[in-house]
Amino acid sequence: MKDPAARRTSSPLLIFGEWYYLSRLQGSASGFARRSHRSAGPAPPRIRRGARERAGPTATTRGEAMGAKVGVIGLGAMGSPVVGHLLAAEVDVVVLDVDRAAVAAAVANGARDASDPADLAARSEVVAVFVPTDEDVCEVCLGPDGVLGGARAGSVVLLCSSVRPETCERVAAAAPPGVHVLDTALTGGVRGAEAGEVNLLVGGDAAVLERIRPVLEPWTSAVHHLGPLGAGQVGKTANNLIHWAQICAITEALELARRAGVSVPVLRRALMDGPTDSRTLRELDRMRLTWHAKDLANTAAMAERVDLGIPVAETARDVMRGITVADVARLLAGDPLHLLSAR
Repeated sequence: MKDPAARRTSSPLLIFGEWYYLSRLQGSASGFARRSHRSAGPAPPRIRRGARERAGPTATTRGEAMGAKVGVIGLGAMGSPVVGHLLAAEVDVVVLDVDRAAVAAAVANGARDASDPADLAARSEVVAVFVPTDEDVCEVCLGPDGVLGGARAGSVVLLCSSVRPETCERVAAAAPPGVHVLDTALTGGVRGAEAGEVNLLVGGDAAVLERIRPVLEPWTSAVHHLGPLGAGQVGKTANNLIHWAQICAITEALELARRAGVSVPVLRRALMDGPTDSRTLRELDRMRLTWHAKDLANTAAMAERVDLGIPVAETARDVMRGITVADVARLLAGDPLHLLSAR
């Protein structure tokens, strides 16, 4: 007579049940591995906020521990929040801006004031430049009292503005021996800066980037090294083209649906649950729609440099000239995108 346990084990239903359980377990494990691989990313070029938060307070104060002093030039919508996060992490910060009220606010929070870019650079190990245009970057870095005039050997200049790769090369070529230049383009917008969750696209010496990572942590969620100097700005230009093209496509699609009789607010919520969901779709009502002319002009210049036709960028350039914040607000409320197209 067979052992009852053996009979139970040999039951086809139980054999199927064991196979199904083990296959599901294996599938879950492999799925987790795939998700973990996607979320972790390549370790060397990227920092994730989650890992920093789990590490505790010491991770956010490593800038102070290594004795770094950070100079920030430009206390606008991006630079000012960055200063706040650095100060909160107890990093010693020196600031400069033509807006004296912005400087006074930063000083009241613990920053120190500089008299000019050279003075700021002389008192800093890392200098972050947040000014609007290529011309502003050149003036701040290359002028008579510019950053490079005061920067000491071993210091690092971060070009955080959205500028052309050629501008980064020009600044780096003028840097004194021992002064390093990285282009560190920011994505994530004002809300990312305010939350300390900037996505940083970096070009330049990877070893230099590795050395200054601690002072990037308080204000970034991820740091990506894309290649040599200028690569960060190439990445930012690609990011900007996607961003403005998305806005054009989303507003056009919603206006099309509105004219066809579908509620825009209802459709927008539905699209957020589908494959077309994006941060742009979700945050369209909070976007200021600034800098599209500059961003898409940079795209055109880069495309000419590499001999590429850019019909999508050219369309976006034309379309964005006719879209305002008020237009988007009206559309998202269910009314016509353009008043003249009321229907």
